[in-house]
Amino acid sequence: MLGFHFSLYDPREEGKSKFDQLLDLFMQILNYTSGDVGEALQWLNELDKNYQLTDNEYGMGDFIEDLKEKGYITEDNQRGEIKITPKTEQSIRKRNLEEIFGKLKKSKAGDHHSFKPGQGDEQNPETRQFQFGDMLEQIDFTESIRNAQINHGIDAFRMQEDDLSIRETDFKTQTSTVLMIDISHSMILYGEDRITPAKKVAMALSELIKTKYPKDTLDIVVFGNDAWPIEVKDLPYLQVGPYHTNTVAGLEMAMDILRRRRNPNKQIFMITDGKPTCLKIGKRYYKNSFGLDRKVVNRCMNLAAQCKKLKIPITTFMIATDPYLQQFVHEFTETNNGKAFFASLDNLGSFIFRDFESGKRKTVF
Repeated sequence: MLGFHFSLYDPREEGKSKFDQLLDLFMQILNYTSGDVGEALQWLNELDKNYQLTDNEYGMGDFIEDLKEKGYITEDNQRGEIKITPKTEQSIRKRNLEEIFGKLKKSKAGDHHSFKPGQGDEQNPETRQFQFGDMLEQIDFTESIRNAQINHGIDAFRMQEDDLSIRETDFKTQTSTVLMIDISHSMILYGEDRITPAKKVAMALSELIKTKYPKDTLDIVVFGNDAWPIEVKDLPYLQVGPYHTNTVAGLEMAMDILRRRRNPNKQIFMITDGKPTCLKIGKRYYKNSFGLDRKVVNRCMNLAAQCKKLKIPITTFMIATDPYLQQFVHEFTETNNGKAFFASLDNLGSFIFRDFESGKRKTVF
């Protein structure tokens, strides 16, 4: 039957090759399949069947061959396994960074400003008079020449010590960050996929820290019944388990890691659906999935208060919309005097931001 097939116009697709268009979809699907290439390609074939993503000139087999040639996937001939490569792992992180934080303004790497004057490496607009011991490279010659002209006139130009102006510089600080990720069963409960947006936020944050602040340290902790560390490269493969949510164990491990870091600036990022349900008391697990248990909540609040005393702010990324879970995050963040982002599952690039230190609340797009 002859006719026309219409699709929604997407200006981002203009000028893109067929490979690039399919690659965008492939990378998105990998978030949902936890890095499983075979499952991702099956999904892509189904999409091709329904939406005619390929044509007679460029088929799905061509795309798979290009993935191999361009180093996105590798095949184990003996086992017959196809896996993504480190190049793909980084590409997924970068794409999630662009999706979630794409509108952030670019700045130099390592750009945590302390606004404390001294012999640092970031120029300050303020100047002051020269003092004994100042370095030659700190002199603002334009300002110093202007001072000399004002003080002595332009006919017989001369410059004295009193004319010299020093351009202040600010120290750039380094920060140690622990990224906590909830992998409990509630992250996929009731058919609601919370782990995929959680992974996207985690990968975006890790890529942001590693590229924008390369001098910082970044440790990643996942928590279910217990807590354990993982590497950045493991993020695309994260899956939930048959776990409860031991937020206390995650916070304790994060604090233990930060105690060993020598940086004076420390922080915790926590990505969760907000509901702590488990404690480990000795060798026994104390569990309660039916609402917010006072015994569990109080331990969480105590650790939030301890972090506040240690000057470790906690920024919580809440991947859920349940009002009573959001209320826990509000109270937890207020106890720590930290910050909270409330993200909806269908619009991950938009956050409701709450800063309990300044009392501000706004929507961030």
